[in-house]
Amino acid sequence: MIKNNPFTRSGLGSKFLILTGIIIAGLLSQSVYAQDLSMSALKLTTNPDGSQEYSITLQILIFMTALSFIPAAVIMMTSFTRIVVIMAILRQAFGLQQTPSNQVIIGLTLFMTLFIMTPVYNQIHDRAIAPYMADQMTSMEAVDQAKVPLRTFMLEQTRIKDLDTLANMAGITQADKPEDLPMTVIIPAFIISELKTAFQIGFMLFIPFLIIDLVVASILMAMGMMMLSPMIVSLPFKLMLFVLVDGWNLVIGTIATSYGLGAV
Repeated sequence: MIKNNPFTRSGLGSKFLILTGIIIAGLLSQSVYAQDLSMSALKLTTNPDGSQEYSITLQILIFMTALSFIPAAVIMMTSFTRIVVIMAILRQAFGLQQTPSNQVIIGLTLFMTLFIMTPVYNQIHDRAIAPYMADQMTSMEAVDQAKVPLRTFMLEQTRIKDLDTLANMAGITQADKPEDLPMTVIIPAFIISELKTAFQIGFMLFIPFLIIDLVVASILMAMGMMMLSPMIVSLPFKLMLFVLVDGWNLVIGTIATSYGLGAV
């Protein structure tokens, strides 16, 4: 069977093996060359002033990797957490499950976060982004400068008690001021403080709607209409009250004021 194989008899088999070996050798040489290029691109250089700088390729790699952490940074290091919790509690106070929808709440929260965080972004741009784009500082210096306004914003909204708790858990006992604490301590303390503030504001928003529910439930009980859900009857009154007092303006103004942006 092997002798009668035209593939072997015509010498095509040996030619095929030679061609395959050439292709494999070429691929191996290309991979080695590419590895040399990648190793030369992914390096840490020392500047004349003694500071160290990553290569452009490595900076791009770090930036692309950091993109996956941007949603977490937007949620946990800005005003997003407080606003979305307040909106969720407000919707629960109305007794509505899907109105406003999740898309509307998230959209409003994002734009409110952009509005509140604009002064912080302007400081980051002036201190870090603009000098870095003008080649006036290295990437590591830009990162250090960008952390200053963000750290200041978070510390202004963070309770000292939360900072002390997280610092003690991290084993830090010699920090002279909150600015000396690392970001790994400031960020979780900021999140805890934001949650507490959000629940406080949500509680104040929940009380008027709870009173309306109690009044409606008492009236229905007195009339013997126990089979009628108080939530259905109280919903129009809650909506009417919220519209009459211009509730959305009050809620947005309260959130903005809680960050020191002034009354709206």
